[in-house]
Amino acid sequence: MASFTANDVEIAYDDITPAGGDDGAIVLIHGYASNRDEGWRRTGWYGAFERRRMRVIALDQRGHGQSAKPHDAKACGREQMAGDVLALMDHLGVGHAALFGYSMGTRTAIEAALAAPERFTNLILGGVGGRLLEPEAPGVRAAMAEAMLADDPETIAETMPRRFRQFADRQGEDRLALAAVSAARSPPFDWETVGALPMPVLVVAGSDDMGAGDPQGLARIFAHAHGVTVAGCDHFSAIPHALTKAAVFDFLDGVLDFEARI
Repeated sequence: MASFTANDVEIAYDDITPAGGDDGAIVLIHGYASNRDEGWRRTGWYGAFERRRMRVIALDQRGHGQSAKPHDAKACGREQMAGDVLALMDHLGVGHAALFGYSMGTRTAIEAALAAPERFTNLILGGVGGRLLEPEAPGVRAAMAEAMLADDPETIAETMPRRFRQFADRQGEDRLALAAVSAARSPPFDWETVGALPMPVLVVAGSDDMGAGDPQGLARIFAHAHGVTVAGCDHFSAIPHALTKAAVFDFLDGVLDFEARI
């Protein structure tokens, strides 16, 4: 396992360069209760990017996978996670890369892009849509934290927290660390500032992902963006789907047209 220390927290990562060199790098940021192996390797993304001759850099976000697992919510905010991404790029000597976040990873990706927009050539936001622009419903984070702390997952009444708890248990994740991640507080995004990000943006989500909403609803805030809906997929089934991969590679290849909005 490769790892480095970012702000006193050990971060595990993979850095995979195709044989014969690469045609550019992409940084992958997994979602909540997942990890780089489950979120990207098992779902076929490592192999897909390797076949496209792209260097793959993927980390386990703090609190997840093989990275350190703080149990203090103050150590698990969006800003710290974005700082880990930029620190990893510095550690590897990567000046520029495409950036792909899924679910919670999209928030980390947006934060990293805001902190250093000059370092990211493209921004891919997966598992989210127009609902990301809405104020967070009261109690959502608390419900997720409580789900992680519950003794018996069958006692969790709400569907989505129960599914994430079951997912975390299957991965063998540290539930106390995940509860800390859920309890972390970061300021809301300034969507006008986010919309002014200069790089092309792809927003992609499943048609049955009720928590995401319409990808085009989020894509509209950016100057150069495209929203793609993957038919018949929910939040969990969209990420390995061939149509999601097709949308991402069409985007990176410049096949998708972008309506100028400025």
